[in-house]
Amino acid sequence: MEQRLANSLIMTVNEKKFIENALVSDIRVDGRRPFDYRNLTIRFGSEDGSSEVQLGKTQVLAFVTGQLVQPYRDRPNEGTFAIYTEFSPMADPSFEPGRPGDSAIELGRIVDRGLRESRAVDTESLCVIAGKLVWSIRIDLHIIDNGGNLVDAANIAALAALSTFRRPECTIGGEDGQELTVHPPDVREPLPLIMHHFPVAVTFGFIGKENIVVIDPTHYEEEVMGGSLTATLNTNGDVCAIQKAGGDGVLQSVIMQCLRIASVKAGDITSKIKSAVESYNTQRALRKIKRHNPSSAVSNAAKHNEESTQVNTETKSIQQSSDTNTSASTHDVTNIGSPEQQSKTLKDAVKPKHKKRKKSTSNANAS
Repeated sequence: MEQRLANSLIMTVNEKKFIENALVSDIRVDGRRPFDYRNLTIRFGSEDGSSEVQLGKTQVLAFVTGQLVQPYRDRPNEGTFAIYTEFSPMADPSFEPGRPGDSAIELGRIVDRGLRESRAVDTESLCVIAGKLVWSIRIDLHIIDNGGNLVDAANIAALAALSTFRRPECTIGGEDGQELTVHPPDVREPLPLIMHHFPVAVTFGFIGKENIVVIDPTHYEEEVMGGSLTATLNTNGDVCAIQKAGGDGVLQSVIMQCLRIASVKAGDITSKIKSAVESYNTQRALRKIKRHNPSSAVSNAAKHNEESTQVNTETKSIQQSSDTNTSASTHDVTNIGSPEQQSKTLKDAVKPKHKKRKKSTSNANAS
């Protein structure tokens, strides 16, 4: 890659000398010290997987999408991800629309190398059906404004977008166990990506014959510097990738110094990314709560209570009717009595008629 990404800025000899002479006194054009980072702002869109990063005057947008594809034959249980970079003409007059140039391709490779070789994203969790279907993650980086140090801004934007991306949940069923169901977000909560760590890229520029080292170079300093070094590290101090572009060779002591500084900066940037992601997740949860209609929830609860009350009433009526039938049958059995009592009752009923008949017969004989 060239010593600096495409920039049409034309500087005079006096301007270049001023930048070099100011660095000898540890002063930069924008007032920073040699190892000071520019202001970093991270924002997120309304959709999951979108982020906007502004590093000084540099502005980058990142969008993450996913689709189900067939895995590679040598990795049947792992998903894939790819990075595509687009340089907008409004970011710099030297950027041409259409097919990406060498600078855009090289920028995507640097960011991809830091994420892929460090295995920051758990690709095995992206497998749906081994050897048949896996999730393919695509990261689109759009350069909105080129204020210098596009690598760091694009790397931070990619990490922030990956942290907020969520893929639909999939289940496997059917008679043969191969029937795939992709659940929409309103049915089941989408799943976030599993990220083991955050590989943060930190870029250094070497300016002048003395190779004065500065961090986070601007587009003016990129025009003056003879070479650059991009170190990608995580909060554990692990070196994920190193990219040296342009200029002469660098001493080992200088590289170790850059790595120590980059380790500190990587920790600070990771904290800012996690803080921004946590704030986004909180707002997302609040938006999800507002989507639910409380009146419908209350009506459903009332309906459920009414149904349960009706069931209890029917149960009580059934119990009462069964008790009534039981008491009635008991009363009938009590009235039936024993056979002896039944015979006495018939005899008593016949007796009065017999006496009356006997009396009428005696009266007839007397007459």
